[in-house]
Amino acid sequence: MKKTITLILLLFLFPIFLNAQDNVPVKRMRPALLVIDIQNAFLPMMDQANKNMSMQMINLMIDLFRKNGFPIIRIYHTSAEFGVAPDTEPFEFPASVNIKKEDARVIKTYPDAFNKTDLDKTLKEKGVNTVFLCGLSAVGCVLATYIGAGNHDYEAFFIKDALISHKAAYTGSIEEIFGAINYDVVKVMLQNAEK
Repeated sequence: MKKTITLILLLFLFPIFLNAQDNVPVKRMRPALLVIDIQNAFLPMMDQANKNMSMQMINLMIDLFRKNGFPIIRIYHTSAEFGVAPDTEPFEFPASVNIKKEDARVIKTYPDAFNKTDLDKTLKEKGVNTVFLCGLSAVGCVLATYIGAGNHDYEAFFIKDALISHKAAYTGSIEEIFGAINYDVVKVMLQNAEK
């Protein structure tokens, strides 16, 4: 774990060192947490093996971002096919999730939360340039939103153990392929982020 934290710190400090040499202003990270589709309608469709741990990690991330004063964006999927409509119980997050009504809310109809929504506008209004992603499905909407973030010039990170999909092995593959970062690394990154 120390090696991971050291690597992350080096990745952040090396560009600062290079920019200091050229007197170029440093672009500091301004993060937000995207909590994607952890809705009552979809949670039963996910692999139950790691669901409880993932939901706990999502709550830890919400608390960490809130404690550090960074935005939390709630993202919901609406679908006539699955009977998931706003203001219904299947549409909502479970009551155990530590969200608040004042946390920004985005409703989407496509896997990518940037597609035909006001997510990009919401992030820009909050001055965000980096997003941390958690929720479900790791191989569906979370992955599509990760790609969408890159297409909109945001830095994006998957959060290890805060992703869920219909097969635990798929979640593990996404975390490995995309280098999902753990709680301790996120904590260090937020301590060095711009408010």
